[in-house]
Amino acid sequence: MARAATVVMLAFVASRVLGLGREMIIGNQFGTSRELDAYLAAFRIPDLIFQLIAGGALGSAFIPTFTSYLAHGDRKEAWHVASAVGNIAVVVLTVCAIVATLLAPQLVSYVVAPGFTPEEQVLTVRLMRLMLVCPIVFGISGIVMGILNSFQHFLLPALAPAIYNLCIIAGAALLAPVIGIYGLVVGVVAGSFLHLLIQLPQLVRKGITYQATLDISHPGVREIARLMLPRVFGLAAVQLNFLVSTLLASTLAAGSLAALNYAWMLMLLPQGIFATAIATAAFPTFSELAATGQLEELRRVLSSALRLILYLTIPASLGLIVLGKPLIQLLLQRGQFDSASTQAVAWALQFFALGLFAHSALEIVARAFYSLHDTRTPVLVGVGAMILNISLSLLLIGPMLHGGLALANSIAAIIETVLLLVILRTRLGGIEGKGLILSVTKTSLATLVMGSAVLWFQALALDSPMIIQAGGAMLFGGVLFVVTSLLLRSEELVLLRDIVKR
Repeated sequence: MARAATVVMLAFVASRVLGLGREMIIGNQFGTSRELDAYLAAFRIPDLIFQLIAGGALGSAFIPTFTSYLAHGDRKEAWHVASAVGNIAVVVLTVCAIVATLLAPQLVSYVVAPGFTPEEQVLTVRLMRLMLVCPIVFGISGIVMGILNSFQHFLLPALAPAIYNLCIIAGAALLAPVIGIYGLVVGVVAGSFLHLLIQLPQLVRKGITYQATLDISHPGVREIARLMLPRVFGLAAVQLNFLVSTLLASTLAAGSLAALNYAWMLMLLPQGIFATAIATAAFPTFSELAATGQLEELRRVLSSALRLILYLTIPASLGLIVLGKPLIQLLLQRGQFDSASTQAVAWALQFFALGLFAHSALEIVARAFYSLHDTRTPVLVGVGAMILNISLSLLLIGPMLHGGLALANSIAAIIETVLLLVILRTRLGGIEGKGLILSVTKTSLATLVMGSAVLWFQALALDSPMIIQAGGAMLFGGVLFVVTSLLLRSEELVLLRDIVKR
């Protein structure tokens, strides 16, 4: 799992770096303009369709079921189930995309962006209709990704997002200067197709036997549907949060939605590189251990992965809070992205960063539940977190504007993660809690040392170029974090060293 996590992490680093480059080019072209707000709002319905039908819901149900067939040596039935599920997903996604295309004006006016002007709503509708082909393509790609991960192949599925980002970069750099915001849409659509195509060669090597079937009565298909249903409700809660945030942000000053998106993207950089990579590599291992009844080993692997994620993301949370503004200035402030845009993004980023460690831990905790074929518990807790998030958003948007939406998100994520950990501890008969608490304590102490060092460095380098203020502070703080970890004998540092050796 360590080797797989390293492969996925390196691929995710490439993807996130390209994602950062994408946002830098988009920021240069569009800043925090209302035109970019329309593009981001247009994403909501296509993303909602994909996530509910074939995104995390299908992946969380498909991988444990498909892996179970493989673990018991029944490849023929595994491929039959994969074919049936893939065909059903394509049919459902196509119907949903057609319905959304027909109802796009109403969806934008009443659900996505009621705060936009009529002209802005028309633009949003046009962009949305162009992007509604993406959920269908991503649905097929998601099935392929689940199959390859079940075979313990992670490289091409992990590289697929990097290809997707490259296409959007090409659209932003080459087409946006000519056709405006539509250039981004062309990049998105082309990227979705390449996201799928890059994985197909490895799928062929695994000996796929495709069947044109919609066998909804097959036990494996029914098991996936059973596992999916609660997860669909959970993802619906997450997507409802995004829709409410988009709706509320559309009523604020122009660029508020774009500022939220930039801040969210920056928070996702460490989350995607560390947490998603480790969780993606761990999920098939979790599923195999659960399928073969090795619960003690599952507890050990879960605790180790969780400690490592927190070791990497707790200091990243504080780093984004302390260094948020200089990082934004260094990475994004150019062209149409001015100092006002920097202030708007920094305001949201500091509140999103508070929840980074929780969002990261949630990646691994949720997958532990899925490996146990329990998608219901995370959904019930997630629905409660959604209600809390929306309530806090309505409460905080007045005094804190778009920063209130970010803070509401973080508070809800922290509470959701803690509740799921408590339940999982009971379900597994423990999660090596003493070791986890000791690890978090050591990590927090090292993080405080790092934060103090960064603030001191910033005070000394106040008049220095931005690359010195941001890069130097990160390097200085990182070195002190590692040194303090060595003095505290943090086991996670040894694990990281071993991973690098391998």
